[in-house]
Amino acid sequence: MSKRKGRSINGILVLDKPIGVSSNAALQEVKSLFFAAKAGHTGSLDPNASGVLPIFIGEATKFSQYLLNSNKIYEATVVLGCSTTTGDSEGEIIFLNDASNITVHLIEKALSKLRGDIQQIPPMYSAIKHKGRRLYQLAREGKEVERKPRDIKILTLERREFRSGKRAELDIFLICSKGTYVRSLAEEIGSILGVGGHVNSLRRLGAGPYLIENSIPLNVLREKRRIDGFCEVDSLLLSMDTALSVLPKLQVSETSGHFLRQGQPVLVPNAPCSGMVRLAFKNDEFLGLGEVLEDGRIAPRRMIVDTSSIKASANLRG
Repeated sequence: MSKRKGRSINGILVLDKPIGVSSNAALQEVKSLFFAAKAGHTGSLDPNASGVLPIFIGEATKFSQYLLNSNKIYEATVVLGCSTTTGDSEGEIIFLNDASNITVHLIEKALSKLRGDIQQIPPMYSAIKHKGRRLYQLAREGKEVERKPRDIKILTLERREFRSGKRAELDIFLICSKGTYVRSLAEEIGSILGVGGHVNSLRRLGAGPYLIENSIPLNVLREKRRIDGFCEVDSLLLSMDTALSVLPKLQVSETSGHFLRQGQPVLVPNAPCSGMVRLAFKNDEFLGLGEVLEDGRIAPRRMIVDTSSIKASANLRG
């Protein structure tokens, strides 16, 4: 068996993805900059969108799926009076209308209809699969297939700025559940107002516990790697269990940790009565994800195999 190329390094980088770079391209560059053996991301951003893109490195990839269910925060600019094939500025114009009659009052009425629990039909230009193929692949071939509406939740939808005119521009801020397409939301706003609409710019400000103010721009990461090598970029990595910060943390003894790593459930004092828990040793070293069984024991669900820390790796390099 061939050895995986790259360093055994674990952690989460909150990347500020720039416009013009796909999520996968950003992932591959981050993986290369860290010379990581393994890396992945969750919650893709379109190439023409920017903002928070959490990159999971090493053993952290085991927990990336738990971020998929988290809420997202966005700011976007919606152009009213113009609809496109893709719902954003990259698509071809398919409908034009004069939006000069749109007022703040009409916008507030439209936004009020989209708050809370709603249904949304995923756009054709999305990564959802239909019979083994991505919808955007079918869309590029001029094909359209029926998509079932999905239940989503718009927790917050606010008007920030409005610039009236024939092609009016509306800046919005929203907090939404997983599976929400801002492009579709822009189209729905335009449809309610009767003039059409599309997203002109989109920036993700947050994904679960990860916020834009704590993110690292890609150009900054490149520069730190060039000047300081691995030491500086390694220090930017967050602990793996930050992806599970909504779960209660349960500290276990070395003995219990040993049995958990062997796949055996253990009894832990003061454990919750049910649900999933973060597991850690007494020194707060992250151990993995566990679940409370009906008999009160903690069963291992996703455990860390390589427990070497960033500091340990740095010491070995020194």
